[in-house]
Amino acid sequence: MDFWIKIVALIGSVIIGGVLVDLFKKASHLKLLLSFSGGFLLTIIFTHILPETYSEAGTRTGYFILIGFLLQLILEYFSQGAEHGHTHVHESTKKVFPLAIFFSLAIHSFIESVPLDHHGHHHVDDLFWGVFLHKIPVAVALKTIFKVSGFSNLQSWIYLLIFSLTAPLGLLVGEPILELLSIDPGWILAIAIGMFLHISTTIIFESSEGHKLNILKLFAIILGFVAGSLMA
Repeated sequence: MDFWIKIVALIGSVIIGGVLVDLFKKASHLKLLLSFSGGFLLTIIFTHILPETYSEAGTRTGYFILIGFLLQLILEYFSQGAEHGHTHVHESTKKVFPLAIFFSLAIHSFIESVPLDHHGHHHVDDLFWGVFLHKIPVAVALKTIFKVSGFSNLQSWIYLLIFSLTAPLGLLVGEPILELLSIDPGWILAIAIGMFLHISTTIIFESSEGHKLNILKLFAIILGFVAGSLMA
């Protein structure tokens, strides 16, 4: 896929999420998209990305996957779970810019986008579509957080558009930074895999309400599995 098409698409995915918040007062039905993206991400990781990463980067890959998993745990402490649809805002923080949430999501967005320009991996485009789908509900959550925090629609859009630039930034400067620091791109991909493993499994497990899986969410997850399996 063309580099600049990826840039436009990643920005567009965030804009789509923002538009959905404006169109629908309640975004609860978007949990189906979240469940689908969770199933899709998990499938392409296990069937495409993970085997190739292990074959190229060797046994040390597992350690970097663990680093990514732990890094995502830390980021979610600050983002309060916005990566998988949580939009909690305390009354005491209204009219206060959610700095911790914004920057933790921005760091996540930057890191997950760095491997998307790594031409050495055949299934990077598969991972790209996983990131694209995942960013829509993340943008929905972030725009909702701005809205609930008491910011105007214009302010919310400005902040959201700033956030939309974090993924293209990862694409633009990620590879040069890795080359400058002599870091194997496969290690960053493994870290991104660890982050996605945490997010996708959390999405799937959180799809259960009262330990009962909603049939529509189950269908969305299975559909994500099927779509990921069909990726070439």
